[in-house]
Amino acid sequence: MFSYDTRSALASAADLVNTAPDARTERPERLPDVESLRAFVERWGWTGPIPLREDELDRVHAVRRVLRGLWDLAGDEAGTVDLVNRMLRDAAVLPQLVRHDDWPYHLHGWNDATPIAERFLAEPAMGMVDVVRAGALDRLRRCAAPDCAGVLVDFSRNSSRRFCDDGCNNRLNVAAYRARRA
Repeated sequence: MFSYDTRSALASAADLVNTAPDARTERPERLPDVESLRAFVERWGWTGPIPLREDELDRVHAVRRVLRGLWDLAGDEAGTVDLVNRMLRDAAVLPQLVRHDDWPYHLHGWNDATPIAERFLAEPAMGMVDVVRAGALDRLRRCAAPDCAGVLVDFSRNSSRRFCDDGCNNRLNVAAYRARRA
């Protein structure tokens, strides 16, 4: 349904949103320092020179709040379009076809000098263009676990994904099993 670039951009955006602390579940901040941000960047394979400093971490936390808005507005097409357009403007996106490392040609909305926070804003904004055009905003979801504030993007063929990770899915399955056994 979606290209690799779109899937990767939105999956990494959901992962970034899910690094935020959550008072309801007592989930701690998962990006508390520059080293954790560096690990996140490496895990998702962001390329180019990426100088990471404390002020960049603060900007990433701000971008994370903006990205959360994509899920908060998921049922509101006009609101989502407004947010995506604002994200594209704020990140000063200049789409370019690039090829590097072992990757075939793909789309980047930045150059190597662009700070990581702007990249984190640009990439999902470009991916959201595909989602809006496909009429697939319902693929952006909140985790179905009542004790979780996580988000997800459902790329399954039958649109059946309900949980942000296996932990939430397993926790609810165990609770249902115990309730049946009681």
